[in-house]
Order: sequence, then C-alpha cells, then structure tokens
Amino acid sequence: MNVFLWIVQIVLAIMFLMAGVMKIGQPKEKLAENQGWVEDFAENHVKGVGALEILAAIGLILPGVTGIAPVLTPLAALGIAIVMGGAMATHWRRGEKQMVVMNVMLFVLAIIVVWGRFGPEPL
Repeated sequence: MNVFLWIVQIVLAIMFLMAGVMKIGQPKEKLAENQGWVEDFAENHVKGVGALEILAAIGLILPGVTGIAPVLTPLAALGIAIVMGGAMATHWRRGEKQMVVMNVMLFVLAIIVVWGRFGPEPL
C-alpha cells in the first residue's frame, strides 16, 4: 500500500507541478488558447492557482522524503481535492464536461492519498 501511495503522490506531484509552472510562466492570453476557463478569472487569480498547485506538488513529496512535518503530505492532498472541487464547478458551469471527468479522477487520487496517509499508511 505504501508503494501504491507513493506512486499516486508522484503522479499527482508531476501533474500539478507542470500545471502550476505553466500557469505562472505564461500570460493569461497564451493560457486562454488551450484553457478557456482562464477567461473567467483575473490574471492574479490564475497565477495564484498556479502557485497553489506548485506548493501542493512540493507538499506531496518533500515531507515524505525529508521526514520533516510528514502531516503536510495528506494536507497537501486535501488542498488538491479542494482545488479540484473548484475546478469541477468551473468546468461544469462552462459546459466543459470532459474536463470535469479529469477533475474527478484527480480528486479521487488526492482523496486516496488523504485517506492513506492519515489512515493505514502514514509517513
């Protein structure tokens, strides 16, 4: 179970690190070409989401690797679940049903990490 949780954490961390760097590193207009939802938000909001995604990616891995404050890992996963809840609402409102499916999958993976690290396999 521990290996499975690490795999899920690494997959989530890679995905959220890439997404966060993209949101922080590109102007809103460039992001809007592939991610229409950014049109509904101010640029600072999009950059803030990107920063949260980067922090979540770090929180999924670093505490487990260093052994420092390991409780941060399930808390980072909980933060991802909350962000995915907001993403689901945004995509649903915009009629982007296919994106909702991806958000649900990421939400489920994050909840698995929350359950596993707070429950049977703490770091």
